[in-house]
Amino acid sequence: MLTKSSSLTTQFYGIDFSKYSSKVSEFVKEFSSRANNKGQFLNWVNLPSEQLKRIDEIYSLVSSLKSATGAKTLSILGIGGSKHTVEHMLSINGLNINRSDIEFYSDIDSSSFERFLYRLGNDVTSSNYLVASKSGSTFETKDGMLRIWDLLIKAYKSQGKSEEEAKALSNKHFIAVTDCNAEKSELRRTSNENGWLGDLYIHDDVGGRFSAFDDHALFTLAYAGMKKEDMITMLNSAQNVSSEALTTDLEVNDALKEGIFWAEAKSNGIDASVHQYMGAIFENTVYWHAQMQNESVKDTLKQVAKVPDAMHHSAEAHFNPANKLVFALTVPVDKGVCRENSESYIDALTKSYSVTGSLFVERIETNGMGLSAEAAGRLTQLRAFATVYQEIVSRIMNAQSFPEVLDSVLQPHVEFYKKNLKGGVVVPGRIS
Repeated sequence: MLTKSSSLTTQFYGIDFSKYSSKVSEFVKEFSSRANNKGQFLNWVNLPSEQLKRIDEIYSLVSSLKSATGAKTLSILGIGGSKHTVEHMLSINGLNINRSDIEFYSDIDSSSFERFLYRLGNDVTSSNYLVASKSGSTFETKDGMLRIWDLLIKAYKSQGKSEEEAKALSNKHFIAVTDCNAEKSELRRTSNENGWLGDLYIHDDVGGRFSAFDDHALFTLAYAGMKKEDMITMLNSAQNVSSEALTTDLEVNDALKEGIFWAEAKSNGIDASVHQYMGAIFENTVYWHAQMQNESVKDTLKQVAKVPDAMHHSAEAHFNPANKLVFALTVPVDKGVCRENSESYIDALTKSYSVTGSLFVERIETNGMGLSAEAAGRLTQLRAFATVYQEIVSRIMNAQSFPEVLDSVLQPHVEFYKKNLKGGVVVPGRIS
C-alpha cells in the first residue's frame, strides 16, 4: 500500500474530486500506457531510479574534472531546460547561495558575454565548462562554447604554450552533456574528437523541461557540493512520486489531483491562473515552472511568480471580484525565527485566495537554506506529472481524441524562429 511522504503536503479548496472518481482509472491508464515507451517522451518517469545506478560515476567525473584543471568554478553553457532545471535544483537544495562556484552563460550579445567574463575575473582558465545540448548544435550554446574555447587557447598561448599544448589544455576544461549517439549529436562528436572528459548524456525521450534529474543537473549538484547521500534520498523520493502518480488511489495521487485542479479551471472558462512560490528558495523555480507552462500547457495567461515580491504588484488584480482566477500557493514549512509572521502571512493568503477562487496549498519541508532532499525530489517530479495529467484529464473529460504523442511533451512551434536563423559569425567558426 502506498503512503505519501510528509515532506510535502497539499490541501485543496473549492474543488469536488468525487465527480472525477469514475474516471480516475481511465486517467491513470492513459498515462501508464505511454510511460517509458519509445517516442512518447515520458522516459523521465523512471529516470530517477536509473540515475541511482550512476551516482558514483557522476561524482567520480566531478572529481576528475576538478583535478584536471584546478578550476573551482563550473560554468553551465545551455539554454531552456539545460539551464532552468539546473537553476531550480541548485536553488531548492540551497546550493546557489555562493555564486562563485557555479556560473551560467546562455546569451548571445556582447554585453552579456562581457559581464560573464567579468564574473570569472576575466580569466577563462578559472572555470570548467559544462556544455549542455541534446542535438549539440543549439545556436546560443554553440556560440558561447566556441567563443570561450577560442579564449582558452589564447590564454594558454599567452602563458608561452604552443598551439598544440594550448589546445590540449583547453580541452581539459570541457565536459559535454548531449545525446550519447555521435551520429545524432555534433557536440558528442566534438567531445570525442577532442578528448573531453567522460560520458554525460541527455537521455532519450526526456524533454528539456522534464530533465531535472538528468546528467546536467546531477553533475552540477555534485560539483556544487551536494552530499551523495542527499542525492540518493532526492532520487528515491522522486521515484516514489512516480509510483504514487500511477496509482488509481486518488487519496495518494496528488499529481493527478493537481492535474484535475488545473483542467477543471479551464473547463469552467477560467483562462487566467496563478501559482505563487513563497521565498528565496524558489527564486529560480519560477523560471523553470514558467518554461514548463509555456512549452507543455502552451498557456501564456498563467502567472508563475515569487511572493511576497509579487503580491505588491498583483494583489489588486487577484482580489478584484471582476477577475475570475484559480490559485496555487507553494510555501516552505518555516522552522526559524520568522515562523510566526511567515505563518500569519500564509494564513492570510490562504483565506483570501480560497474566498476568491479555487486553491491548493503545498507545504514543503525545509532544511537550512533549502528544502530537505526528500522534499526537493518530491516537488520536482510532482510538477512534471501534474503538467501532463492536465492534458490527459482535459481530453478525457471533453471526450477529445488523443494524438499519437501527447501535446504536453512536444514543442513543435519552437522551431518557428529557427527557420529564420541562418547562422551567425562566431569565433573561430560559423554556426550552420
